[in-house]
Amino acid sequence: MAIMLKMDDVNVFYGAIHAIKGINLEVDQGEIVTLIGANGAGKSTTLRTISGLLKPKTGTITFEDKIISGQPAHKIVEFGISQVPEGRRIFANMTVMENLELGAYVRTDKNGIKEDLKRVFKHFPRLAERKKQEAGTLSGGEQQMLAMGRALMSSPRLLLLDEPSMGLAPLLIKEIFEIIKDINKAGTTILLVEQNANMALSIANRAYVLETGKITLSGSAKELSNSEDVRKAYLGG
Repeated sequence: MAIMLKMDDVNVFYGAIHAIKGINLEVDQGEIVTLIGANGAGKSTTLRTISGLLKPKTGTITFEDKIISGQPAHKIVEFGISQVPEGRRIFANMTVMENLELGAYVRTDKNGIKEDLKRVFKHFPRLAERKKQEAGTLSGGEQQMLAMGRALMSSPRLLLLDEPSMGLAPLLIKEIFEIIKDINKAGTTILLVEQNANMALSIANRAYVLETGKITLSGSAKELSNSEDVRKAYLGG
């Protein structure tokens, strides 16, 4: 499998705080890779650095053999990477449809956009039913679906998901994770940051454990699920 995304000795600082410490990470085309770790371990910072919202101080990030570290966020969307931010961040006073249209703002291929809209509604039938509704009036689960649908409208080859299960009821979490699997099966590579380590490892191919800005463990999702250390720290076992 071709390596799609590679982080090479990436260091990120917030002022004087060394948030990401020499991270090396790879995502192969077609995979679901998950990044697990405690709150404040640097998971969201890692995603924000890939998507261009933060600039690494040193190290390189390569996507499909292009160096993308240091590029502005809108450029990174054009390269084919889209992020679903933590806490959803939808545009509450716009309709569901307007939110989805905004997701396609870098595109000019009208027919492709139409096709992707159909695809989004296939993944999320509830959004189709609520097209004209103001996004702020949706339930938490529907807002999460909208945030994911909006990210898919840029037709990404790599989707970055930041805590998609946050604040959702267990049944909805199951549903969201089924949809993540479907999106992956339909051809989108996924890098998933998730506090619910059990769920994340159940759908991922590979996983990295992040502790205070450093990767301390990596391997197949199965290996990490069976690791004594991971079980104790993250799987409630």
